[in-house]
Amino acid sequence: MTKKIILAILAVLILVGAGGFIYFLNQISMPVSAKAEEKFFVIESGQGVHAISDNLKKEGLIKNSFIFETYLWFKKYGNKLQAGEYSFPQNLNMVDLSRILVSGEALSKERVIKIIEGWSSVEIAEYLADFYAEDNASSGKSEEALKKKFLTDFAESVSTTDSRELIPDKTYSFLADKPADQGLEGYLFPDTYRIYKNAEISTIVEKMLDNFSQKLTSEMKAEMERQGKTIFDIITMASIVEKEVRGEGDRKIAAGIFYKRMEEGIPLESDATVNYITGKQALQPTYDDTRQDSPYNTYLNQGLPPGPICNPGLDAIEAAIYPETTDYLYFLTKPDGSTVFSKTYEEHLANKNKYLN
Repeated sequence: MTKKIILAILAVLILVGAGGFIYFLNQISMPVSAKAEEKFFVIESGQGVHAISDNLKKEGLIKNSFIFETYLWFKKYGNKLQAGEYSFPQNLNMVDLSRILVSGEALSKERVIKIIEGWSSVEIAEYLADFYAEDNASSGKSEEALKKKFLTDFAESVSTTDSRELIPDKTYSFLADKPADQGLEGYLFPDTYRIYKNAEISTIVEKMLDNFSQKLTSEMKAEMERQGKTIFDIITMASIVEKEVRGEGDRKIAAGIFYKRMEEGIPLESDATVNYITGKQALQPTYDDTRQDSPYNTYLNQGLPPGPICNPGLDAIEAAIYPETTDYLYFLTKPDGSTVFSKTYEEHLANKNKYLN
């Protein structure tokens, strides 16, 4: 190989290397977006660099996970990324982003909470109490004492019969037909929320009520008015449907069955209302359970219970507003979560023996 060829090859390699280096510098120094909008990002404890970079790319915070990982390797940042919840603008470059993740300086003052459809106010409180205890760990009080305080305060807050006592500057029109002795059970809309750490209970409840107000459309209200039903009645029915039926497609049928039973003067015989009394999660309550002396026992009392038994999601609310009329009069939930409908009591007994006994 002649000297000229060797020099030419070296020149090409140098140019390629220089080009690659320039490309690398451009990638780590250019912001991924011109937007200054804040993005929320979480690094879980023990999460590896590859998983973190993949998640950053999915969230649109970096364009190239390989280059990001290479830069972390070059800076020896790989094992220095701090776990936590971050909030930072999208117009960061990789250099600034990695520095922030190592320093932890943009650790968010917010957190994401997820309230599940069908949770009661007690279950919501138990979920949030863990965060309250975590945020106040340095108070000197035990975790148990902190959780107990939060559970008590939350129960007192959501049992208020007048939301203005909790949120003085707002009036919620959808609460207008709520009986005077009923609290906010049923209206704490299940969804994913961003809240500040150590947020006041009133602030959390306000977010849920605001969300409920947005989800309840004018068309829904008009349909309820056309049917002669109150929002409170709809939410009470929706709470039963939410707990009784897991499959979205079956909820309108179940709601139709409950309304039909009410029209014909037949007790709802909802197992979910019995479970609400006993605190159990039984697919089939015992005979003694169904004899419980309570206004919420729809085996012994006709019509709807005094109020919602949980906080239903949008699908259950829509089922209560737009029920499906069928010939069915009974249904049960199988252990796998599917629903079996029956037209007669004999069919229903046969299905109980087949699927639940």
